[in-house]
Amino acid sequence: MILLLAQTVCVGFLALWLTSGVRDNLLYPAVNEMFTAEVMDMARMRAEYPEAYALVAHRRITNPTLKTTAFRLVVAWELAATVTLWVGVLLLALAIFGWIGPDTARGVAMLAALMFTNTWAMFLIVGNHFCYWFGHEGAQNTHFQMTLWGLGTLIFLSI
Repeated sequence: MILLLAQTVCVGFLALWLTSGVRDNLLYPAVNEMFTAEVMDMARMRAEYPEAYALVAHRRITNPTLKTTAFRLVVAWELAATVTLWVGVLLLALAIFGWIGPDTARGVAMLAALMFTNTWAMFLIVGNHFCYWFGHEGAQNTHFQMTLWGLGTLIFLSI
């Protein structure tokens, strides 16, 4: 029972963290949408590292509609991951009381944690394509840490 409780709390922390991000992306989309567009445009790289930028400038996306669509797809994915995380938390809590099987609860929670992890892993992959370590090191570090957090939770759920 204590293992289920600990797993519930850990998945709950993922859910709370992602909920706060989704909330801000829904209520204040301009904040993150601006940085997402800046990464796809490779603006900081162009300004601060023009020689390196010249080698990879063909990767840049300048179409505002495409940038907005990409941002909205990310927010939709984050929202789906958030809902799945909360369902996982609920099922794990029900499993603590024996109202649902622990394997079913852990399975859903693992799917949710995988969605969380995939969010940040994809940011790392797409960010790498756009060379976002040139000027967006803080974002890259955050995405790396979130990927590790998700992986740690997946491992903990597999016990």
